[in-house]
Amino acid sequence: MSFTTPPRPVDVTALFPRLAPLARTATRLHPRPGSPSVDDSSVGGPLRWPADEPWPHCEGPHDRHAASGATHSPDDLRLLRRMRAAAAERRLRDPQAPVITPEERETEERLAAGRPWSDGPIAMVPVAQLYARDVPLPSAPPEADLLQVLWCPFDHAEAHPRTALLWRSAATVTDVLDSPPEPPVVQEGWYLPEPCLLAPEQVTEYPGPLELSKELRQELDDVSRWEAAGAAWDSTGAETPQEFYFRNLCHAPGWKTGGWTRWGLTDPMPLPCPECGTGTTPLLTIASSEWNSGSKSWAPEEEGTNPTPLLLGTPPANFTLLDIAGGYSLQLHTCPASPDHPHIELIQ
Repeated sequence: MSFTTPPRPVDVTALFPRLAPLARTATRLHPRPGSPSVDDSSVGGPLRWPADEPWPHCEGPHDRHAASGATHSPDDLRLLRRMRAAAAERRLRDPQAPVITPEERETEERLAAGRPWSDGPIAMVPVAQLYARDVPLPSAPPEADLLQVLWCPFDHAEAHPRTALLWRSAATVTDVLDSPPEPPVVQEGWYLPEPCLLAPEQVTEYPGPLELSKELRQELDDVSRWEAAGAAWDSTGAETPQEFYFRNLCHAPGWKTGGWTRWGLTDPMPLPCPECGTGTTPLLTIASSEWNSGSKSWAPEEEGTNPTPLLLGTPPANFTLLDIAGGYSLQLHTCPASPDHPHIELIQ
């Protein structure tokens, strides 16, 4: 599969030449539901994990009361997803078919109560596996061609899952772990990624409005400059040129590597490495959706003619079935001085 980001509504560097030196390349991952193997770059797929290496666990503590709903086992959630997919297919074949059958309702009610559990070490969940042959990996160590990302499927003090990054040389993993452990429960279904294959695509990004100089922000706000260029900055419902720039021109939404930090929930702030103080750089964005009502111009052209099916009740463009902090993204930043230094987790 392949996905193509439409051309931007405006050639932003022709309109604002001083943005050109600030361009960065980001790689949109375009995850879509599939059946990845350990040899694939994926979201939520199996990892090429050495059979003789311990699987990472989170020691906690884990607050079961932090969840807004019941805790479920991964298998419970997979059953619910299969059932809802079958219901959607049934309704597609026959619009008069029942939305839910008595057997499905019984299963839903049985699983709604959740599962009891006692806190202890929780096996971490695969979030992403990225091979350098498929996806550029900023700040990768010279010998590494594989990045693996896992997380604890519970909120912690930061109100989001706690992540772990591992760099590997794929060729050194010849004996792969067949049956990795799974957590007995996850806090919510939103923290169990739906297995997805990737269709990487490189795009160009620019700093968000809050990271631009005062002079550049003033240029962005100059409506006469947009009008002289024939650029309809208000064509997508934006109330100001800066909002139009933020929605359509500077950052690609969704899962991606590299690019610029997407600020919005907070103002920009320094993100120094906790180990050495070097400024960190964006590595991976884990997104709640691939686009939303304010960023529809980034939806791939192929989605217009052949939309990817979604499970019933799923927010638009949420193909991984994740929800970070109520619809935000979790951005992982790494130290360019050393991949061994701790990474930074940022919700925006």
